[in-house]
Amino acid sequence: MTGSAPRVVRVVIADDHPMVRYGLRAVLDTHEQLTLVGEAESGRQLLDVVASTRPDVVVTDLHMPDLGGAAATRLLLEQQPDLGVLILTMHDDDESVFETMRAGARGYLLKGADRTELVSTVLALARGETVFGPSVARRIVGFFLESTLRYAGSAFPELTSREREVLELVAAGKRNGEIARQLQLSEKTVRNHLSAIFTKLQVTDRSAAIVRAREAGLGRDAPR
Repeated sequence: MTGSAPRVVRVVIADDHPMVRYGLRAVLDTHEQLTLVGEAESGRQLLDVVASTRPDVVVTDLHMPDLGGAAATRLLLEQQPDLGVLILTMHDDDESVFETMRAGARGYLLKGADRTELVSTVLALARGETVFGPSVARRIVGFFLESTLRYAGSAFPELTSREREVLELVAAGKRNGEIARQLQLSEKTVRNHLSAIFTKLQVTDRSAAIVRAREAGLGRDAPR
C-alpha cells in the first residue's frame, strides 16, 4: 500500500525588487511540494493577494512601499490566523527582529540564505513550526539572557552588596564554610548575613531563600 502524496504548500512572495522576486520564484519552482500562487510588490498589494489566494505561507521583505512587513503581518494574521509568515530581509537588528516577532511572524531569515535553508523554512512554517536563522536565533537568546541578567542585577535592592554576594553563593549551592573561605569571612559572619537575608526576604530557611534567589536569576549555573 503506497502512502498519500505530500500536501502541496501554497506560497505568496512579496518584495518591491523584481529581481528578488525572480530569485524567489526560481527557488520555489524547483521544489515539487511548493507552488507559487501570487506575488506582491507592496504591503497593501500583499494583503489583497493573500485575501484572494489564501496561501499557506507568505515570504515577505521587511521594508516595502506603503506598508512594512511587520504591519502587514499583523493585518494578514487578522485575515488568516494560521498563516505562516516568513520575513526575508537584509536587517537583523534587535528592533527589526522583535517587531516582527510581536507582529506574529513565525520565520525570520536573512537574504543570502541558501536554497535549502529557504525551502526547509517554508515547509516548516507550513507545518506550523517556528524557524529563525542562526544569526537571528543568537540575537534572541542574547536578548533574553541580557534581560535575565538585568533583572537579577536589580533584584533584592533591600540587601547590602555583601548580603547579595552571600545569597548568590547560597543559590549556587555553596555551604557556609565554602562561602566563608571564598569571601574571607568567618562562618559566624556568614551565619549573621544569612539571618539578615532571611529576614529581608521574609523566608524562614535556606531552601526558601535559594528558591527566591534562583527565581531572580541568581545562582544560574548551579545544578537543579
